[in-house]
Amino acid sequence: MAVLVVATLDTKGAEAAFVRDRLRRDGSDVLVMDVGVLGDSPVAADLDASAVAAAAGQQLDALRSAGDRGAALRAMARGAAALTADLVDGGEVEGVLGLGGSGGSSVVAEVVRVLPVGMPKLLVSTMASGDVSAYVGETDLTLMHSVVDLAGLNVISREILRNAAVAIGAMARSYAAARATTADGVDRPLVAATMFGVTTPAVETAKAELEASGYDVIVFHATGSGGRAMESLVRSGFFAGVLDLTTTEIADEVVGGVLSAGPGRLTGAAELGVPQVVSLGAVDMVNFGPRATVPDEFGDRTLLVHNDSVTLMRTTADEARSIGATIGERVARSTGPTVVFVPAGGTSVIDADGGPFWDQEADHAAVVALQDALAGSGIEVVVRDENINDPQFAVAMAQRLHTLIEGDNP
Repeated sequence: MAVLVVATLDTKGAEAAFVRDRLRRDGSDVLVMDVGVLGDSPVAADLDASAVAAAAGQQLDALRSAGDRGAALRAMARGAAALTADLVDGGEVEGVLGLGGSGGSSVVAEVVRVLPVGMPKLLVSTMASGDVSAYVGETDLTLMHSVVDLAGLNVISREILRNAAVAIGAMARSYAAARATTADGVDRPLVAATMFGVTTPAVETAKAELEASGYDVIVFHATGSGGRAMESLVRSGFFAGVLDLTTTEIADEVVGGVLSAGPGRLTGAAELGVPQVVSLGAVDMVNFGPRATVPDEFGDRTLLVHNDSVTLMRTTADEARSIGATIGERVARSTGPTVVFVPAGGTSVIDADGGPFWDQEADHAAVVALQDALAGSGIEVVVRDENINDPQFAVAMAQRLHTLIEGDNP
């Protein structure tokens, strides 16, 4: 198995050769992939630019002559991802090291999306100190800022690139060793669970119950990126079941908060038929940044400054109605065993009797809309009197998910 080095060799050839040689010096096998489109490479590549273009159904000369570097790089990204997927499927790669400016980084970002979670992926980029969400997405990509431009080797770039080569080499060796050894619990089925600060007691209780039943529970923080990551991994077949206890990201999507996971939320398990138990955790709130960032249109609303970086806004009955309907509509598309649990005693720590977000009218509006959207779907809705964080509620959800996974779906 080898470390795959991905770079535009027409502009980053010296840098790619430097990390290749360092990796080999440290005992790693290396494959070099050229994704450049501007000119010929001064460095030999194991997977040259022509092969990468061909994997995307293109000819390299045609991409170059078209004079559209953006379109050419998008094609090279598709080809590079396809070739990398084949290498991974063939067991030939144990880690990826990418080098790039803005264009090269976008290509590497496509490549690492085909790698499994846990396989080391490191990108040395001139863009690593800014907004990197477009590169990272829902992957476990590690970014290293190049500090200086990747425009030739110098006293600074050599230090950065040496660190990158040593890091990816060590990570890749560790990854390969771990794959060769059966880790404790590796055969335990996985369950995904969603959590927010205000639903933590519920998830911790449910997690303990599921672990006692023989599962490993992977918890996702419902902050937008967390929900997207969970949906992606559900679609990749990682999980035997989903405990979607915290659906607060839907509230942000509907109302316009900052932690929306987008329209793909609550769709993965539904479409793939993965057993799931869903609830209304933290749908009583919409999230914004510091108090000063709350839009003026919400200035007269019930707000709670959670900390200097987070301000929570209580949803109204009308908003709750839309949130409940959205959850119900998506869950209604489920093709596998699904049950919805409703906590009549409140959906979060602060949506409890006497709490700052306690609003039975709004909570009831969400539940009615949810039930209306699920009418005729055959999906069971279990309404319980407890708050979502009451241990009995959490245990009941966990136990029901276990029965769904086991195939006992009355």
